[in-house]
Amino acid sequence: MSHVPDHDPETGELRENGRGNIVEYSVSDIANALKRSIEERFGHVRVRGEISGFKGPHSSGHCYFSIKDEGAKLDAVVWRGSFARLRANLQEGLEVIVTGKLTSYPGKSSYQIIVEAVEPAGVGALMALLEDRRRKLAAEGLFDAARKRPLPYLPEVIGIVTSPTGAVIRDILHRLKDRFPRRVIVWPVRVQGETAAAEVVAAIHGFNAMAERPDVLIVARGGGSLEDLWPFNDELVVRAAAASHIPLVSAIGHETDTTLIDHAADWRAPTPTAAAERVVPVRGELLGDLTSLQARQSRAILRVMAERKLRVESAARALPTPDDVMAIVRQRLDGLAQRLPGGLRSNLQRHAVLLANQRGRLSLRVVQQRLAELRRRITEARSRQERGVRHIFARQQDRFLGETKLLQSLSYRSVLARGFAVVRGADRKPLHQAADVKSGMRLSIEFADGEVDATSGKKGNDIRQGSLF
Repeated sequence: MSHVPDHDPETGELRENGRGNIVEYSVSDIANALKRSIEERFGHVRVRGEISGFKGPHSSGHCYFSIKDEGAKLDAVVWRGSFARLRANLQEGLEVIVTGKLTSYPGKSSYQIIVEAVEPAGVGALMALLEDRRRKLAAEGLFDAARKRPLPYLPEVIGIVTSPTGAVIRDILHRLKDRFPRRVIVWPVRVQGETAAAEVVAAIHGFNAMAERPDVLIVARGGGSLEDLWPFNDELVVRAAAASHIPLVSAIGHETDTTLIDHAADWRAPTPTAAAERVVPVRGELLGDLTSLQARQSRAILRVMAERKLRVESAARALPTPDDVMAIVRQRLDGLAQRLPGGLRSNLQRHAVLLANQRGRLSLRVVQQRLAELRRRITEARSRQERGVRHIFARQQDRFLGETKLLQSLSYRSVLARGFAVVRGADRKPLHQAADVKSGMRLSIEFADGEVDATSGKKGNDIRQGSLF
């Protein structure tokens, strides 16, 4: 069993136990003492080196890898919560500067750094990372020209994703006002720093989720270094731009600056001002074009009308006069008027002959025969009806008599006729047993020929007769 030495409350150093010059420590004592010494000596540090042994997040969400240089290697851990906030994507062989807390892991007797932030080390590393990311996204087809959509000619609403302060938003609004004033919705974001990429992604998704979406989006930022423009090389920003249902214009930096969002956008503007010029035409030029088109339209209408008038006049000269057209009709009408009286007389004579023929076929005898036949049929129908009614009445009468006899045979009065009687109590309910009769009870006794009131004796069997109904 190991001896646990005392600790100095001020320095935390181990004291001797008084049993010699050599103090006995446990393994945990040594590990904890080294852990405190490392953390108190170094605390938060920035370490530059190359990522080694990176295999992506563990199933727990944490990341384990190493930072190395030519002479040493340092274990590194990124907790799950910190991993989601890292600005740079971790990848094997990338030279980075990590910031974190130096500590030890007693379970392995090793020291390590708990990484809180990672940034690429130098422009060269950023360019290498940028090129790798560009190739990856291009292979997925996010930069294909076939998926890019045309911009609307004259949008009603323009959405702008940029910083609400600075020269960029002022230049865009001023240029829009000069060319063609439109309704503008500004989604304010940071365009530099750790949260810039996430804010730009949220803005693009937010515009797309609006019930009344803008007709076109402009994502804009002024010029800067590669590090300043790095949020617009973020993979999530590029994917958000590619997935936007609203046509998107990128206006990041100056003309010589190129970011990955430029490849995914539907149109890349060399400057924010150029983006404003691209999304709206010049109102004055449109008005001039409209005036020119109206003049051309008026001239074309006059020319067409003149051609039509000439054509009508030419056709009119080839047409006959109204008198020529009506001459044949008038002549035909005169001929028909001359033939009309004779036709009427002929039609009258023909109908007179037909009427005479039909009159000969009509006589009083034929009518009388048809009336006699009709009366005979009516008489026969009535006789059949009366026989049917008598037959139905006879069947119903026989059925009624049979049911009446059955009812009489089942009635209790037929039993009374054979010499029996029904004894009832005061409530007119029949009494079936002698035990039901109490002393002094008023009774009603029904015979076949009437009823008699009675009162039971004291013993229940002495019945005194009352009145006879």
